[in-house]
Amino acid sequence: MKKIFIHLITLVSFAGAATIPKSSTAQQPKLQQVFADNTYQFTGVAVSAKNRLFVTYPLWSKTYKYAVVEVMPNGTSKPFPDAAMNSWKAGEDGMNKWVCVQTAYVDDNDYLYIVDPAAPMLNKVVGNSAKVIKFNLNTNKIERVYRFPGTIDQSSYLNDIRVDTKKQVAYLTNSGTGGIIILDLNSGKSRQVLQNHKSVHSDPNFKFVIDGKELKKQGQPVKFSSDGIALTPDGSWLYYKPLTDKKLYRVPTTALLDQKLTPQQLSGKVQDLGNVAVTDGMIFDKKGNLIMGDMINYRMLRMSPDLKASLWFKDMSLIWPDTYSISKDGYLYITTSQINKQPDYNNGVNKRTEPYRVYKVKLP
Repeated sequence: MKKIFIHLITLVSFAGAATIPKSSTAQQPKLQQVFADNTYQFTGVAVSAKNRLFVTYPLWSKTYKYAVVEVMPNGTSKPFPDAAMNSWKAGEDGMNKWVCVQTAYVDDNDYLYIVDPAAPMLNKVVGNSAKVIKFNLNTNKIERVYRFPGTIDQSSYLNDIRVDTKKQVAYLTNSGTGGIIILDLNSGKSRQVLQNHKSVHSDPNFKFVIDGKELKKQGQPVKFSSDGIALTPDGSWLYYKPLTDKKLYRVPTTALLDQKLTPQQLSGKVQDLGNVAVTDGMIFDKKGNLIMGDMINYRMLRMSPDLKASLWFKDMSLIWPDTYSISKDGYLYITTSQINKQPDYNNGVNKRTEPYRVYKVKLP
């Protein structure tokens, strides 16, 4: 415990963005564009073992076409798995169609998971159509559909997912009402934990200032609950954080999976890692480094296994770095969702001046 305490004290000193130490990497990494869309806003990205690239589009505005696409080698895209599943319209049953897809994830066995919170315009869940769908990429067929009756309510928003293939369990964040969802991939049963813990809720006193102004919607400060999530390579720790906050937390997965623990006992297992950055998605590389964005400062950060955060690189093209995926050949894929440029957060004015992009960058 003494060693952990020392690390926590060190990390708290990084509370101000300017205090993140620079990386020892001598050369600025180069972002390579692999896909762009000048019309439709995307958020999620996933790359398979065979370098198949998938991008997800949430239904957040009337400017919308498809929920999930596969990007072809020539840069074009096609709806995945087909156009029919991407054809949902308001008023229709969304149980077996994409309604409002947030993200995609490829596990260690090369299965694709698509997370559909089914809450268009970030409003209520349509019926009971919130789901996670697992695809076999060898056949492009649905392997299994996971639903969450009794686990989430109509105000929930399934956000991001990480899968432990050895334990056959998935962890999801709920950015709508706040919480961590634990999904048994074999039984299909799920439960939600930590709903009342501070780690899944933004600090009400934190001001999310980006590009010199506080992010607001209809005059009110924007608050998103638990969002970014990352699982250590050995599956022993789950890292997560509220989006509109600098705080980073982690909890041992042994505690998450121990159903004998009371809510109070589980809360006692959560570790507050201090102020790091306002980041959306997060991901671990194979070396155990936690990779995070820093939307406020257009930067990418890396936290080493000993919990020391440092600047990886800065690039003004990183307009709200959102979701990450790592390819087998050692590239980090990054989406820029430009959420801060949306009309909803700019008094109805679209501030976007360039396409939404997917970049890749070689990992150190």
